[in-house]
Amino acid sequence: MSHVGVGPRAVKRSVAFLTAGVLAVPALAGCTSEDRVGKPLAAQDVAAATRASVSDGGTLRWAVDSVPDTLNTFQSDADATTTRVAQAVLPSMYRMDENGSPVRNPDYLESAEVVDTEPKQVVVYKLNQQAVWSDGREIGAADFAAQWRALSGKDSAYWTARNAGYDRIEKIERGANDLEVKVTFSRPYADWKALFSPLYPKDVMGTPDAFNDGARRSLKVTAGPFTVKKVDTKADQVVLTGNPRWWGAPAKLDKIVLRAVPRDERVSELVAGKLDLAEIDPETADEVTLAAAPRDPATGTPLMGPQGSPAAGAQGRSAAEALRSWAVANGSDEEAAEEEILAREERREAEAKAARRQKALSGFEVRKSLEPAYTQLALNGSGGPLADERVRRAVARALDREKLAETVLKPLGLPAEPVGSHLALSGQPAYADGSGALGEQNAKEARALLADAGWVRGGPVKKKDGEKAAGAQKDEKDEDKEKKQSEGDDDGTYIVGEDDKNAGGKNAGSKNPDGKNPEDKSDGGTDRESGEKHSSGKNTAQGGAPGAYAPKGTAAPAGSAAAPLAKDGKALTLRFVLPSGPGSETLRTVADRITDMLKEIGIGTEITKVPDESYFKDHVAAGEYDLALYSWPASAFPATDARPIYAKPVPAADGSLNVAQNYTRVGTDQVDQLFDRAMTTLDQKEARDLLRKADSRIWAAAGSIPLYQRPQLTVARKNLANAGAFGFETPVYEDMGFLKKGAQGSRPSAPSTSSPSSSPSS
Repeated sequence: MSHVGVGPRAVKRSVAFLTAGVLAVPALAGCTSEDRVGKPLAAQDVAAATRASVSDGGTLRWAVDSVPDTLNTFQSDADATTTRVAQAVLPSMYRMDENGSPVRNPDYLESAEVVDTEPKQVVVYKLNQQAVWSDGREIGAADFAAQWRALSGKDSAYWTARNAGYDRIEKIERGANDLEVKVTFSRPYADWKALFSPLYPKDVMGTPDAFNDGARRSLKVTAGPFTVKKVDTKADQVVLTGNPRWWGAPAKLDKIVLRAVPRDERVSELVAGKLDLAEIDPETADEVTLAAAPRDPATGTPLMGPQGSPAAGAQGRSAAEALRSWAVANGSDEEAAEEEILAREERREAEAKAARRQKALSGFEVRKSLEPAYTQLALNGSGGPLADERVRRAVARALDREKLAETVLKPLGLPAEPVGSHLALSGQPAYADGSGALGEQNAKEARALLADAGWVRGGPVKKKDGEKAAGAQKDEKDEDKEKKQSEGDDDGTYIVGEDDKNAGGKNAGSKNPDGKNPEDKSDGGTDRESGEKHSSGKNTAQGGAPGAYAPKGTAAPAGSAAAPLAKDGKALTLRFVLPSGPGSETLRTVADRITDMLKEIGIGTEITKVPDESYFKDHVAAGEYDLALYSWPASAFPATDARPIYAKPVPAADGSLNVAQNYTRVGTDQVDQLFDRAMTTLDQKEARDLLRKADSRIWAAAGSIPLYQRPQLTVARKNLANAGAFGFETPVYEDMGFLKKGAQGSRPSAPSTSSPSSSPSS
């Protein structure tokens, strides 16, 4: 299930992870020395080793979440294992590097250039001369054209999950020779490097029947270091073997077995010696780390507590024998003595079992990094209290995102930095902290926003249907105010300090409920109630105040922090929907922390735990929630990949609301326009600026609040090289293998818990 890791869009978006390159047109150059970006918060951890130090042969047994229903990544039921297989057996024109940036894959592509922009954008791909499919046919224009036709969206007989980018292609032709592919676009497309990764053979893409059914359980023709030997649904595994026609560096492994193993069963499979590599939960990571602890140099046994040591077991046996002898000799209660003996035997067996388990796990190690994905709090703005932007902002301003990140990442020894962007992660070119458009955590200002929205502390609540609401009523002045806000520029979205209108408009001179101007630092810049120190200018643009505030004169809420709020006879209570499965403990812990933070400003929460299999489909995607936690993957192409997540929902022909993948139902026309402009410009710097502006507006709308980059924990056999916690980087399957005797892999030092050395927004 994807809610703990990545949502249903993960697989679709992960395809885009494999793409990108460098424009050859000098006028379209990318980053300059003045546009530096930060570094990833954590490096990949794969026990990197040279190919010379890796043995030839062997089988890698790799735990995955499921055997895929399809091997076609462009179908809606593709999953993470579909992507794993595609990475190992199919061409990708581009792959992701350690910084989350796309780079050309030389095994398939010698070059790719934008050769014309007027009257149409034209890209010429020059393919590797040795690149062939496993049936011996050269990879060429026919494969590119077949994939374009299948994914263009023009033929509804193809059951495709997406067509972004392919719908902008006008034609595909053979270039100057068989190794050149010329792609002409009908409209400019900045993310052209996202296309044709992976690339399927024309055998799969050529007809609707082949596309829909031909690649679900087998791939007869491949072009990677590995090929698909079989998809075994009975054994719950996919078997990959070396491709004899592979022209690149030969695969070190003979075989990779991707086996579906439930998360709660993986440690047992590791102990049984049936796995070599698996993603794990924090509890398993702790156990493996303990097992790998130093051993007693004299006995070679782990340095365990007295109950687990061999000596303790021997003492237990001696005591049991002595107890039985004494009981028989003295005519005492032999039955009681036997019960004690049995209890000691059970303890001894448990200790022995624990010792065997620890010994088995001592051959493994935990490799950890951060996933190219982040967890967010989603606020459903389609109805109820959260339809009011002020309430959403209040929820967001109540959250201490640093503490939430620390809750998850600090115990794992990973950098506990809150994510500052909806569209990229630290280290990626588009990353910049846009959270200043919303403002820092501040409980006092959150309460003021709620008061302005009409939520009164301690207000009466209706107890029976038909009773007249005794809470605060919305008067004509309130309605007129909301109407003006909704009809104003930027869809009523206020972004602190971004526009000139904010300098002298209705937000200028706004004061906190205590009567002070938010920019007044006479008290040292400290929120006296929360104790939080405000950063001077850290989250402001053009001198604006770091947050959105209630209008001047708003009365401070009365009563204690824990008193509930009410409006129109209804208490302010939000339904917080969470998955109930064994792999969701971290989400539930985070939800508990969020609940406590909301309680401080008077918002109640009603926790609803639902089965994993229905969490996303029946609740998040269906809009049956107020608050929810789920993750999105980062992309090298946010203009293309993130637009469906944040696009303004539009009415469909049948009267329903088409939300695409915007499960919060919060969007604005301005955000859509910024995405569209970023998608069409070939100036990389301009595209980044547009995306960062779009991110600021997404923050201000407060439909979703990024919290932390997801931890990536894997357990790997100690002698397994070039595999583990991959971070941003695409795995290099042909380099994976087991180290030769005496060889060692290189692992990163402990990840820094400080901020990146260079500012992502500089």
